[in-house]
Amino acid sequence: MGMILATAAGRLSAQIEVKEDDKTIQITTPELNAGVNKKGYVTGIAAGSFLDKKTGFHDPGHGLDIVDWIMEAGSDEAYRDKLDPELVYRFNNLVHGKTAKRSIEGPQICTRAGAIDAKVIKGPDFVVIKQQYQYRTAAPGKKTGSTWEQNIVLQTGKRFFISSDRMNVVNSSDSMFFRLDMPGHIKHNKGDTFSEVYLSYREENGGKIPSSEFVSDFAPDEKFNYRRDKNKLPDRFIRAYHLRDPKSGKDGPWLAGMTLAPELVYEAWCHQRGYVSFIEEIGGRPIKAGGSFGAAFIVGYFDSIEEMNQIYDQYKGFKQLEAGPGGWQLK
Repeated sequence: MGMILATAAGRLSAQIEVKEDDKTIQITTPELNAGVNKKGYVTGIAAGSFLDKKTGFHDPGHGLDIVDWIMEAGSDEAYRDKLDPELVYRFNNLVHGKTAKRSIEGPQICTRAGAIDAKVIKGPDFVVIKQQYQYRTAAPGKKTGSTWEQNIVLQTGKRFFISSDRMNVVNSSDSMFFRLDMPGHIKHNKGDTFSEVYLSYREENGGKIPSSEFVSDFAPDEKFNYRRDKNKLPDRFIRAYHLRDPKSGKDGPWLAGMTLAPELVYEAWCHQRGYVSFIEEIGGRPIKAGGSFGAAFIVGYFDSIEEMNQIYDQYKGFKQLEAGPGGWQLK
């Protein structure tokens, strides 16, 4: 199945405004404001820039759909002395939990790339941001040169964006995956910016978790953890948080991240480490050099869990978002 929108190249509805300089791309639609950093803390939608005009709320974290490394199962303990320090993956701690993993290629794009290639495609009622980066460091015995590609589509009439992340890889692995923030981390002080979290794969309390559970730090695998090899595959893969005004305490909309094909998620956690960390890992299956893998997402604002479910079911099953001068397509 596919969903296509065609465009006359260069045309853009008066309802969508795009401003671009050498550092940022700023997008304004009737429903949203969003920013993309080309330099600095890169990938995805820039921290604090995603504004819901209906409610006046914006994202409270480090950004949305933010991308890290390419990794695989196993430990790097035997060759840590030969690794770029940035690729070392330490476990048995509160940050990473007890599961051994190791980096294949780096750096962590969001914090270490410094600059990425970003392009704008304009359509009659949408705008596409295309971003990419080629990894430049690798573990011993591995090549450098795998490429991350991200497409983001914002449309008139929508309080969410559609995105996809894809890795075109130069190494083989029995369990390759990449890590991203989905939807994004939550900065807070004892739950002042959100009242509750919703995880669609969690049965207890209808998937809802009060913000009081995130006052003290705990490891990713201690609670609220999802693993494909241990958990039942859910009908929907939605991770969301109910925003709250830290000054008034008034509840706002839900900010949700949806992985449209649940089977693509290898592991996902929702833990406290000074902020709520919404790490998600995509892949975790064998792949040969020259192959590619990834996932498609919806990230945005919703008034209820019922509305999230309704939108999810409209788009469920899509795995890739392609975009070019002729428009965009979900596959």
